[in-house]
Amino acid sequence: MQSHASPLSADEIGAIIQAHVALEGPLLPILHALQDACGHIPSEARPLICEALNITAAELHGVISFYHDFREAPAGRHVLKICRAEACQSMGGVETAEALLKRLGIGWHGTTANGAVTVEPVYCLGLCACAPAAMIGDKVLGRVDAAKLDRVVAEVSA
Repeated sequence: MQSHASPLSADEIGAIIQAHVALEGPLLPILHALQDACGHIPSEARPLICEALNITAAELHGVISFYHDFREAPAGRHVLKICRAEACQSMGGVETAEALLKRLGIGWHGTTANGAVTVEPVYCLGLCACAPAAMIGDKVLGRVDAAKLDRVVAEVSA
């Protein structure tokens, strides 16, 4: 994901929409392209998407809120995903995640004050045998505990 230094203009948003509008099922490709360009789905893009696809604001909101990877605000420089699936829960993942969020002073989908880390829930990283699991960027981590998560956050915050 490339984050834009400045917000996209209406013309730039329109160009992204038009580049995907002719696809079959264009909404998800449009949302992914906007998020790739901006780091999130800008609020000013919503009416343009609705108009281009002839959908309501409620329909658009339903799609954006259904898919956990779409953001309404930019993420931190690094995204830490913590598994919330049953195997990880049974191995202490809930307590580990809650403790980390408390130490960082944020909630799920929150970003640290220094903008370094956004913490997001994910439902299965496919690392059930090494639960609890997490992922920082593209790197999957198994058997995470408080100390391991603290090290990861410290490394990417430096």
